[in-house]
Amino acid sequence: MDLEATLKVFNTIAVANNWAELHSPKNLAIAVANEAAELLNEFQWMPDGEAWNMANDEAARARVADEAADVFMYLIALCDKLDIDLEQAVSEKTESNCRRFLPE
Repeated sequence: MDLEATLKVFNTIAVANNWAELHSPKNLAIAVANEAAELLNEFQWMPDGEAWNMANDEAARARVADEAADVFMYLIALCDKLDIDLEQAVSEKTESNCRRFLPE
């Protein structure tokens, strides 16, 4: 996946709609949380077994994919604003998690 290309389109849309000035780190962090809540909404009150069945429900999977993509796009925009290399951060966190949670 090309994060730079995704960010470029995200920013182009923001500029075209006069949203770019609103994309402060705080507002982008709030947007990540709001979009995550919309993702959670797809699963609210659903029994666990039914959630697993979403893999066979094209419409439900599409809704979840849309919300997951929104979370991701706002997250990469937030990282860009704070000059965080998301790929490096994920790599470092993965290494840290392996040290913390995998037996030697």
